Amino acid sequence: MKYLEVIFQMLSGEEWQKDLLIADLADIGFDTFEDTESGFAAYIPAANLDLQALETLMLNLDEGIEVNYKVNEIENQNWNKLWESNFNPIEVGGQCYVRATFHDTKPDFPYEIIIDPKMSFGTGHHQTTSMMLQYILEDEFEGKAVLDMGCGTGILAILASKKGANPILAVDYDEICVDSVRENSVLNQVDNIEPLCGSYEVLEGRSFDSILANINRNILLEQLPQYAHSIQHNGALYLSGFYEQEDLPMLLEAAQSLGFEFVSKKVLNNWCAAKFVKR
Repeated sequence: MKYLEVIFQMLSGEEWQKDLLIADLADIGFDTFEDTESGFAAYIPAANLDLQALETLMLNLDEGIEVNYKVNEIENQNWNKLWESNFNPIEVGGQCYVRATFHDTKPDFPYEIIIDPKMSFGTGHHQTTSMMLQYILEDEFEGKAVLDMGCGTGILAILASKKGANPILAVDYDEICVDSVRENSVLNQVDNIEPLCGSYEVLEGRSFDSILANINRNILLEQLPQYAHSIQHNGALYLSGFYEQEDLPMLLEAAQSLGFEFVSKKVLNNWCAAKFVKR
């Protein structure tokens, strides 16, 4: 597959603004990112690059961030092999060990999750995924019906399953992610996760005790009414994929208007996760 490299030079801006730009780039098809001395490089299959969408994104950057970019054609190479070479195992909360198939096991951890890296988000390395894993480790999931919305690799669904959740629905609009959930379920010997390709429309007629949604602010705001409709009374809603200062107030207002009570939040490098309960 032919890829394009887009070099982004940060002329001004904060680290959290760079993270937000990377998240927006992922939404328009970029799938791999590398830091550089002056910014970062982003990679996308050549056939997927929408220059108009990219230029629109750059023209609507927040105040205080200025970025130049340059598009380069690059030689074909084994992208999964390159990605795997940068994949390191992580530990979450002293209880969960996340590794790839080519890493050694650590049986001392109560929970071990094996993720086959295929350039998908959700390996646990990003702050938002790590905070969601922490919430799952802290709370009770035994026998609960769980939704993992925007599931990526299925890492959240897998940990919920290992903590006794059943049944579990894992939803993502990307068929590659849905296939990844199937493969990672086999690797982790869990058989109660149903992966579905789609969006909130697939939730009609289903009910959940807990909902995990690690996406981004705009999609969360759009889908919150459906979450309120699909969650049981006293059910727990866990949200992440947004910033504390910029996004949390909007999500709090929207969630509370739908009958959700704010319980707690976690913050890591300005990224935020929050827990609500449906009243």
